[in-house]
Amino acid sequence: MSPPHLIDSHAHLDYEELAGNLAGVLGRAEDAGVVGVVAIGTDLASSVRTLELARAHPQLAATAGIHPHEASKATTEDWAALGPLYADPRVVAVGEVGLDYHYDFSPRDVQRDLFRRQLQRAASVDLPLVIHVREAYDDAFELIQHEGLPAGGVLHCFSGGPRECERALELGLYVSLSGIVTFPRALEVQQAAVLVPADRLLLETDAPYLAPVPRRGKTNEPALVAFTARRVAELRGVELELLARQTRSNTVRLFRLHGVLPRHATADTVEP
Repeated sequence: MSPPHLIDSHAHLDYEELAGNLAGVLGRAEDAGVVGVVAIGTDLASSVRTLELARAHPQLAATAGIHPHEASKATTEDWAALGPLYADPRVVAVGEVGLDYHYDFSPRDVQRDLFRRQLQRAASVDLPLVIHVREAYDDAFELIQHEGLPAGGVLHCFSGGPRECERALELGLYVSLSGIVTFPRALEVQQAAVLVPADRLLLETDAPYLAPVPRRGKTNEPALVAFTARRVAELRGVELELLARQTRSNTVRLFRLHGVLPRHATADTVEP
């Protein structure tokens, strides 16, 4: 039996751990049933590299944005140079953006200001957002509520519990589960995984980070999203094939991947 078709909604394919053998990474993904990957930009240089990868590989889509870790490094010139990227049809979201109060690599006021500007930019270019939040839910949700999500968005690599999940859903966000949901002690994430409506759930690797059990501690890559899918299907009490179809449909819908990814990657999903 062939593996179910999955889309990895978040991977950093331009990072050295994966870019050094991208042909092998993409080949293993195909063998595992991964029919598409959303490759994520984290600053101007990363966004440009990611777009170049998406142009070269039809199974990839790209995003462009400035990660909160990079907020204090971003220049006015970077901000201006990102603008034209959003006109490229292979750029399907503004991201990765958000707030990270765990590491605080950038001052919190700088993070908040940049997140606000990127929320506004997403509205102006009519693209969804890929949102990173760590230990900053109150501030992040307040900014999202104030600025709105006219083209939608996803709370990626969800690491909160039921309450944070409910708040995200109330704001209209999709929720994306990573390998964290396979970790034995991630009980709150597992509880949240059951709460997400079937039409608001995405799957991701966040590769090269957070490899799922049984590959925990190894370099993560898109092929391993299949392990996360199996665990989520188990938690939700549904067949793997159904979960794969639901999450693939949601990813295609949010990022408007019809006409971006190959036809077989978007088959059996509904045109927006």
